[in-house]
Amino acid sequence: MKENYQKNYQRITAPFRRHPWAVSLLRVANKFVVWVMYVAYCVILIWVGRNDYSVLWPFILIPGIGFLMLSFVRQRINAPRPYEKFAIDPLIFRNKTGDSLPSRHVFSATVIAMCGLKLSLFWGIILLILTIISAITRVIGGVHFPRDVIAGFICGIICGLFLFLV
Repeated sequence: MKENYQKNYQRITAPFRRHPWAVSLLRVANKFVVWVMYVAYCVILIWVGRNDYSVLWPFILIPGIGFLMLSFVRQRINAPRPYEKFAIDPLIFRNKTGDSLPSRHVFSATVIAMCGLKLSLFWGIILLILTIISAITRVIGGVHFPRDVIAGFICGIICGLFLFLV
């Protein structure tokens, strides 16, 4: 298993390592998606609450409670990150140990995308595509295993579905 992950990681990152601009692009994409999601969430909250603040609460409470629950669970799991477990040189630098499973970045992006989906199919799909880009950059960047981002995505979808129940 150890050799397989290391070999697979080397294989998927080789094109990036051959072209320094590709590594820079990966890092920019990672940061870009994070900031787009922050801005998108703020815009969603402003849009939802523009006429009636009472409809705003589910868009704050459901993601917030989900975020706290996910943070609690991942702290208890305290799964190591790929660069801790294997001898790999990650493309995205992180000074954090543990708390890898599930990915909180992907969870948050997914919940924000679900908020967007509640308002608009078009914008929700755009945000879900950005979420998938985030998940891919986190794995290629070496800060998460595929299982981490998949778990974050699934948890985000489940949490986001509660928006459609209220």
